[in-house]
Amino acid sequence: MDDYAIIGGGIVGLATAVALGKRVPSARIIVIEKESALAAHQSGRNSGVIHAGIYYAPGSFKARFSRAGNLSMVAFCQEHGIKHEVCGKLIIATEQDELPRLEKLHQRGLQNELEVRRIGPEEMKELEPNAAGIAAIHVAATGIVNYSQVCAKYAEIIRAQGGQLHLGARVNTIRHTGDGHVIETSQGEFQSRFLINCAGLHSDRVARMSGEEPQARIVPFRGEYYELKPGKRHLVRGLIYPVPNPDFPFLGVHCTRMIDGTVHLGPNAVLAFKREGYRKSDINLRDLADTLFYPGFWKLAAKNASEGMREVVRSFSKAAFTRSLQRLVPAIQADDIVPCKAGVRAQALRPDGALVDDFLIIQSARAVHVCNAPSPGATASLEIGNHVAGVVAGQLQAA
Repeated sequence: MDDYAIIGGGIVGLATAVALGKRVPSARIIVIEKESALAAHQSGRNSGVIHAGIYYAPGSFKARFSRAGNLSMVAFCQEHGIKHEVCGKLIIATEQDELPRLEKLHQRGLQNELEVRRIGPEEMKELEPNAAGIAAIHVAATGIVNYSQVCAKYAEIIRAQGGQLHLGARVNTIRHTGDGHVIETSQGEFQSRFLINCAGLHSDRVARMSGEEPQARIVPFRGEYYELKPGKRHLVRGLIYPVPNPDFPFLGVHCTRMIDGTVHLGPNAVLAFKREGYRKSDINLRDLADTLFYPGFWKLAAKNASEGMREVVRSFSKAAFTRSLQRLVPAIQADDIVPCKAGVRAQALRPDGALVDDFLIIQSARAVHVCNAPSPGATASLEIGNHVAGVVAGQLQAA
């Protein structure tokens, strides 16, 4: 029997295995992943930003773990020779009515003990010559990295610690025994004294499979991206974000220079008809029914109808998408951009239509379920892993 079974081979599951291996060197640790490769979904399909934590409520998991994770992720990359850059980012107000929200965001950054500065158009132009706006916040600690490379290094460390990675093992059922769990998968059964659910897009289902009710459901939102053609990449030096709408759950279309030099534009956020639905044509009837028959989805949709419709229009209209970009970088034209791969965000939603704004980590007997860890989950992965490792190690020692 293994000591710890982690379901999910994304960045949070892998970071948790790394943390457990360091905390309990003698432990037998396995990671169970249904895909044939690690980091196949959210962890390998994101903008690669090392977030600073400016957006999150002071004292929340997201605020604390993002700020600490920014430091630990940069340190991890430095230690292991993973290419990264702390380039900073701009959050730009383009209209007068955005200035109060910009200042509120500035104050939140200060409350979260970040290095943030209000700057005017002249300094903004020095940092991003092609950006337009009337004021901005500069967030110095924001960086960029390839999180697939981070995951590969996590996996290397896990194996060096004696852990095992089981790929292509889809979890079918979970049974409780007197001293742990039996996890039946497409590759046979695994027995473990402790279960850790880091299943991302399927974390709510795994929780229910094990008898836990997370009081939230994962609703998948596809993030659709374009990228600048090579000859136009000079238009964006770093990271350029709009002032977010506080009534809408997403940050809005923004510009992100990736660590490989490409510049991604987006995401446009629309409902996905499949939990792993990276194309408009991807449909899974079970996934779609789970969303459409969930009262929380319709309450969220009613509250955000106008903004949601704009997202749908941008999804089908390149011209509309381009107009959103031109608010930040007027020189970008429709002919300058081409579609690139999409991602899907696993957003936990409560029955009353409220988004789960913070990381949702649920403890039960001999189990921990990470049921909401979208952005900044990759940035905070080492911190989430350390937190979960501390919880489960303490429970196992007390058992």
